[in-house]
Amino acid sequence: MRLLNFMSETITDNQSITMENKFEKYADCDNCPIRRVLDRFGDKWSLLILSMLGETDKMRFSEMREVLHDISQKMLTLTLRKLEEDGLVARKIYAEVPPRVEYKLTECGISLLPHILALIAWGDKHMTNRKKVKK
Repeated sequence: MRLLNFMSETITDNQSITMENKFEKYADCDNCPIRRVLDRFGDKWSLLILSMLGETDKMRFSEMREVLHDISQKMLTLTLRKLEEDGLVARKIYAEVPPRVEYKLTECGISLLPHILALIAWGDKHMTNRKKVKK
């Protein structure tokens, strides 16, 4: 009986250590995988712009402004710059008057699309049902 009790304590101790190790990654603010994703994509526009660019080969700045009529020019510029810095979007400037700028997804941005589309599909399935339940 004593041996079983010892084994039980050992298993419990190991389980606590395992649980501490398991959740350690979330406690580290700088290296938490979820925090990094939310920090990058938790804004209002990034996923929307990436999704929109995923539906076309390339898009001009003015075309994005027409589609996203509720985004300011400054916010669109800042969001596109950040997406470009992160290697998700490529910008091509044409030496014309007036200047023409086109944006398209990079290979890295394209690799993110299936995850964005899966999130959209999940939202379509579960978030619309949630709205119906609230009513």
